[in-house]
Amino acid sequence: MDVSERLLRYRYHITTVIAISVLLSLMLYAAPRFVTILAYFWPLFASTTVFLVAIIAFGGVSKFSTDELSHHHDLHGEKAGEGLLDYVAGVGSRTQQHEHHSEDSHTF
Repeated sequence: MDVSERLLRYRYHITTVIAISVLLSLMLYAAPRFVTILAYFWPLFASTTVFLVAIIAFGGVSKFSTDELSHHHDLHGEKAGEGLLDYVAGVGSRTQQHEHHSEDSHTF
């Protein structure tokens, strides 16, 4: 009786585990094989690889990082993207706008 009481106590857990196992096995049975997926998508993989190789071959290293490294002579690249980050954050445009507004206030 002790075993049947425990089974009744955990019947929802056991039912859930069995249901998940059946669903997982059915999904694995119905899913396409890896070779089938690779055979279907190989033109996409090949063209993406060629495109990335062409970008690396013709584009070289990022111009932002090489310009910043040559100006700052930083060996570790800590300041490599500061100019780009300032541009994205709008730091340069804010200071220019502030100077422009201060010039306008002096003309009145």
